[in-house]
Amino acid sequence: MELTVWTYEGPPHVGAMRVATAMHDVHYVLHAPQGDTYADLLFTMIERLKKRPPVTYTTFQARDLGGDTAVLFKDAAQDAYARFKPQAMLVGASCTAELIQDDPGGLAEAIGLDIPVVPLELPSYQKKENWGASETFYQMVRGLAGAHAPAPGTERPPRPTERPARVNLLGPTALGFRHRDDVVEIKRLLGEMGIEVAVTAPLDAHARDIARLGGADFNIVLYPEIGLTAAKWLERAFAQPYVQTVPIGVGATKDFVREVAALAGIDPEPVLAANESRLPWYSASVDSNYLTAKRVFIFGDGTHALAAARVARDEMGFDVVGLGTYSRERAKDVRAMAKELGLEALITDDYLAVEKAIEDSAPELILGTQMERHIAKRHGIGCAVISAPVHVQDFPARYSPQMGFEGANVLFDTFVHPLVMGLEEHLLGMFREDFEFNDDAMPSHLATAGEGEIRVQPQPSAPNGAAATNGSAVEPAADATGEAGTHWDDSALQELKKIPFFVRGKVRRNTEKFAADNGVATITVETLYDAKAHFGR
Repeated sequence: MELTVWTYEGPPHVGAMRVATAMHDVHYVLHAPQGDTYADLLFTMIERLKKRPPVTYTTFQARDLGGDTAVLFKDAAQDAYARFKPQAMLVGASCTAELIQDDPGGLAEAIGLDIPVVPLELPSYQKKENWGASETFYQMVRGLAGAHAPAPGTERPPRPTERPARVNLLGPTALGFRHRDDVVEIKRLLGEMGIEVAVTAPLDAHARDIARLGGADFNIVLYPEIGLTAAKWLERAFAQPYVQTVPIGVGATKDFVREVAALAGIDPEPVLAANESRLPWYSASVDSNYLTAKRVFIFGDGTHALAAARVARDEMGFDVVGLGTYSRERAKDVRAMAKELGLEALITDDYLAVEKAIEDSAPELILGTQMERHIAKRHGIGCAVISAPVHVQDFPARYSPQMGFEGANVLFDTFVHPLVMGLEEHLLGMFREDFEFNDDAMPSHLATAGEGEIRVQPQPSAPNGAAATNGSAVEPAADATGEAGTHWDDSALQELKKIPFFVRGKVRRNTEKFAADNGVATITVETLYDAKAHFGR
């Protein structure tokens, strides 16, 4: 085991929580010590859900280890059933509780509840969060839909020609990167194709919905890390084919539409012809030419890293100089993509190894996770977050999908804006000492050039003696003389320049008033901060 400050994935029971929290009328009883309830905050503070996760913790303490912790679990399960009245229950142990080997599955079976109970065995010290979500969803599908599976070898009856094709969307969960908006976009796209969505799971599904997954004509795996294992089982049990192409980017979305249309027996061309994504036009425009061959480093979960690499290379004209993932379940696919790009894939969950790879490849843009955002800040590189783990700002209130044609528009903005803002910062830095743009220069619309110098246009006097500026306050020049005979020393003036221009004038006036009131003749840096503390009270 290796101690670390940051981690790309939590333990597998957090993945199980993501499945339970995404669903309705499903409850998760987690055998866990006091302190393991921290995971609630991921959903309420980061994703900003309006309800807490449907999880009951046993929260045993150190003193309980000398007694029968199994009784604590049975009591917690019975109380959760009586209080929440779920239609299905998940039971399992956290990484700490796994060590005491109380067997939550066997204990729950002994209680004899009259609802389906799905036991979860999630090896916390070998597997991680995405695997936990995948295993939980697979066990739920197998446990709830398995009773409706036909006998092995039974051929699937053909779909009636008068009925539209029906599909299931598999993989979206709570705490997923843009899962909510992706589902909306893909449903809209399928609706344009005349295809009905039977069940979306786990997100917004009920236990009864899981039981009827086998009734759809085929499945669409939106997030392979979570939905692929269940899709493969449904293919074996119900002879349901599945679509694995992830529709992120214009090219992948077109491939997705054609693959879905082939399984549904319809013509994809009308939907493809109506594609309104602006990404191809923007990418081909003159204004985006300066982005061509920009060096980009990509790291994230397998699904989003692979999609970003394709979009960056084929649709944005970037030069991908690094590609990696922390999702070992997708390592084979990422290695294949990296080889196609002439790279060696970085498969690791060590953020320090990722930072070293970024330093070595010297990119101009990083497409990564919340961790790469921090790395980018330290190195002064533009960064866009494209994958979990993410922070609260990556769960926007606005509609912001990654998938489909509208998602391609979002991707263009996501990829390009850090470079554009980086260019702006570069120009500001380049011209910082220029006579017309330095901190002491007046706004150009209030000054005229003459004889190689800047002269301020005189302003008519207002009744109170102040200059009339048509409602706009003009900051006085940064000279050393202040009100009531106060004087600014050089270090204080330099510190004053660091304050944003739109509040600098107010800070100066407050500081000079503070100095005059307190008999301070020379304003120093200490005076500036004493005044700040005084007026901040």
